[in-house]
Amino acid sequence: MKMYILRIALTLMSLGILVAPTHAGIVTFGSGSNTFAMELVTIGNPGNAADTNGVPNPAGSVGYTYDIGKYAVSQDMITKYNANFGSPNSMVIPFYDLSALGGNGPDKPATGVSWNQAARFVNWLNTSTGNAPAYNFSTSNVNDDIELWSISDPGYDASNPYRSNLARYVLPSYNEWYKAAYYDPNKSGGGGYWGYSTGSDTAPTPVASGTTDGTSVYDQLFVQGPADVNQAGGLSPYGVMGLGGNVYEWEETSDDLANSSAFSSRGVRGGAWFDGFSSALSSSNRLFDSAGNECLCYGFRVATVTPSIAHVPEPSMMVVATLLGAVGYIGKRRMKK
Repeated sequence: MKMYILRIALTLMSLGILVAPTHAGIVTFGSGSNTFAMELVTIGNPGNAADTNGVPNPAGSVGYTYDIGKYAVSQDMITKYNANFGSPNSMVIPFYDLSALGGNGPDKPATGVSWNQAARFVNWLNTSTGNAPAYNFSTSNVNDDIELWSISDPGYDASNPYRSNLARYVLPSYNEWYKAAYYDPNKSGGGGYWGYSTGSDTAPTPVASGTTDGTSVYDQLFVQGPADVNQAGGLSPYGVMGLGGNVYEWEETSDDLANSSAFSSRGVRGGAWFDGFSSALSSSNRLFDSAGNECLCYGFRVATVTPSIAHVPEPSMMVVATLLGAVGYIGKRRMKK
């Protein structure tokens, strides 16, 4: 019986049905006094339907379970990346000096980081933990553009030439970011989308900082600056903070969703502390900018996927039920014998 179950399990794995767990929880990077922790939240409900009411349309359908940072990347994380890797290798990632905008601090979001620099940071998260790099850099300037992965490269994914499917840590794609922000697996009993990342179609209450449900950091004076990443308003239905307001965040995905050119603008979304209109935080607001732009209101967060298996199309529940049912059927036959 055990051997039959093992065979079924191997079949499920070959179809991408049984996927190795990702790194939900607390993950540490770096070494010694330059160690930092990143808290990750699991985004489940694989194969969810896409939203057809936001921008882009459709958006938010993801065929696999993944994790995403509960908070945006902080100044402390970039400082310790620089100590571990950036300074010794002339790959220092700068972040915006917020002295005149509320002040700096270890938990302040790392703003003024370009898409290219964020991708360098993510690559280091991978290589420093024994994983493959997510993005293809062939030059040494920390703000240089990537190159597309080619069909001859291990981990090449024709549907997304930006990202190696052998990597674990990545910048969230537009679908991964959108789902983490707006999808609620319990809405109306079967799952659905909200207009705001606070789990509501009503605009969140603007606050300077805090963690109260239904609040976001926006409609504040520009000179106030952003709140700490762990004080950036109420959580999304999955338990992610700051996806609406505080700072805009980079998506991995290009403006045209194709990821077919290394020089395309990248998606930016979520709103910032100084935005005076709640619509900037909504599911209908997606902006674009150059991958090299170090805008003072841009931050980013990290997602975690399962290498290689993450991009296998989600099998139907009918297939799952059939294969799992086979286990029971085989077991009954064995018992009769």
